[in-house]
Amino acid sequence: MMNILKEIFREDGIDIQKKTLHRVAVRGIVLRQSIILMIHSHVNGDYKFPGGGVNGDETHDDALTREIREECGAKLSYIGQEVGCVIEYKVPLENNYDVFKMTSHYYLCDIDGDFHELRMDKYEQDLGFHPVWVDIDTAIQTNTTLIQSADRTKSRWIDRETFMLKYVKNHI
Repeated sequence: MMNILKEIFREDGIDIQKKTLHRVAVRGIVLRQSIILMIHSHVNGDYKFPGGGVNGDETHDDALTREIREECGAKLSYIGQEVGCVIEYKVPLENNYDVFKMTSHYYLCDIDGDFHELRMDKYEQDLGFHPVWVDIDTAIQTNTTLIQSADRTKSRWIDRETFMLKYVKNHI
């Protein structure tokens, strides 16, 4: 059974009983004392966990291995237990559906060695994504400041990732 840590409704009036397009993602928690591996955006200034969507019949381990290699240029040396998941709901872009549901599964893991060549998607390149080791308090404070800032367009994932950063700090 999934350990659901939080459900986030990005818009009001979403009826989760209606026709739903469901996407599953995996995200890595690579923690060394109070320093955590995150993906930082040069454009938005926020921090997010490395990871992304599970493709086709990929296992969670396969998808996490691929995503860490693409976003961090790193090889996973360890995939541990699932910490939990966050479910987000929003109005879909697709016309055939009433609800877009994203389930993000977070796993404890570790990488072997340093960062190498990145293989990011175009939108990731456009946002200036790059892997960084950052103090978890710095990542929390940076994301929180961005969420509270009225003059910035916040990333669609910032609420989820900030929740998870606080969860990791307080429970792991």
